[in-house]
Amino acid sequence: MDSSKAGSGKGAGGRKGGAKKKGVSRSTRAGLQFPVARIGRYLKKGRYAQRVGTGAPVYLAAVMEYLAAEVLELAGNAAKDNKKNRIIPRHILLAVRNDDELGKLLMGVTIAHGGVLPNIHQILLPKKTAEKASQEPKSPKSPKK
Repeated sequence: MDSSKAGSGKGAGGRKGGAKKKGVSRSTRAGLQFPVARIGRYLKKGRYAQRVGTGAPVYLAAVMEYLAAEVLELAGNAAKDNKKNRIIPRHILLAVRNDDELGKLLMGVTIAHGGVLPNIHQILLPKKTAEKASQEPKSPKSPKK
């Protein structure tokens, strides 16, 4: 009676017969590039909470991937505007500070080697009336003989 079970391939916890299936990562299941398992491990080791749900690292990985993609896209556009092929910290700073939502999110963040946004205060600019007066052509004086 028990001998019929042994021949069915169900022994050793179902590992005996059939081809082994390749494991699918949680990042692949969620359709993400960021590592879900690593983020879950960091959440657990960081002791942010006593327990961490299964959906928390997936959600966090998705949010982090979206933010990274957004910053990289805007920084790439800034690099292209400056006729460069490579993104440097200056391009990241320009991208973040010129975007309203990212600027609000990263308000107190200093980007190393990013510099500052080009800005000249209105008071320091020359007055409009002085510009107009200096641009008017003066009538040439006729030479006196």
